Amino acid sequence: MGIRHRSQGVRVKYAFIKAHHREFDTAVMCRLLNVSRSGFYDWLRNPLSDRALEDQRLLGLIRAAYTASHGVYGAPRIFLDLREAGETCSKHRVARIMRANNIRARHGYRTPRYASGHTALLTPNTLQRGFTVQRPNTAWVTDITYVRTWEGWLYLAVVMDLYSRRIVGWATKPTMARELVLDAILMAVRRRKPKNTLIHSDQGSQFSSDAWRRFCHAHHLEPSMSRRGNCWDNAVAESFFSSLKKERIKKRIYTTRDSATAEIYDYIEMFYNRTRRHSHLSGVSPEAFETVSKQA
Repeated sequence: MGIRHRSQGVRVKYAFIKAHHREFDTAVMCRLLNVSRSGFYDWLRNPLSDRALEDQRLLGLIRAAYTASHGVYGAPRIFLDLREAGETCSKHRVARIMRANNIRARHGYRTPRYASGHTALLTPNTLQRGFTVQRPNTAWVTDITYVRTWEGWLYLAVVMDLYSRRIVGWATKPTMARELVLDAILMAVRRRKPKNTLIHSDQGSQFSSDAWRRFCHAHHLEPSMSRRGNCWDNAVAESFFSSLKKERIKKRIYTTRDSATAEIYDYIEMFYNRTRRHSHLSGVSPEAFETVSKQA
């Protein structure tokens, strides 16, 4: 009811300005009545219904939420943003307004298909796709991807806590040397101080090295490995990389490795962990999910 009254109030203000435009300056009346002059002239050309006026108001909020998400959010997540801001519109209305104004979330990459492979000889697949855990630092996953730059490839390693889907450690290097994954896991250990945490990876040479096994043993981490060539055994890490490339990096070649690293930092630390709504977490960010769980 409040929203309807607001939209009706805008129309009343427009009507007042039209009735008194010979007596007072239009720009001054718009400013004093807190309405936009462009909106008034649009109304003169094509007076809008209450619903159309409300759609216009919602469109501004939708565009703001879409821009704040860097073009990532579709209607479901933008609806959550509006609801959190106190709006009462439906998700279907948000979707309709977005379609009418050609506002679309960015599309991702096609998911590659992999054949099943053998388990590692020294490290079993202890995780067994148990991607939902009940406590922080119960199980982490780690993986490596690459980003194109004009200076050559930049490799990124991440460590994710499966409890909140939060990236707790990450590192970038110009090569896939073992230091890449060791730097990422070191950041995670310093931040989370784990005890008896499962750390799951693929069978890459970085995760099969003696240095990796020694590090895990020294810091109370139990290694687990996917079957060779089977991306589904580490699907959550793969999903994060897909989101990163879809939402921030897709089809872009960075000028330098430093600029690519800065963009990755902004995505992980400022957007993904702090504010990006995660469907697995009922539409809240990893940081918000952890904060709420501590208070429960």
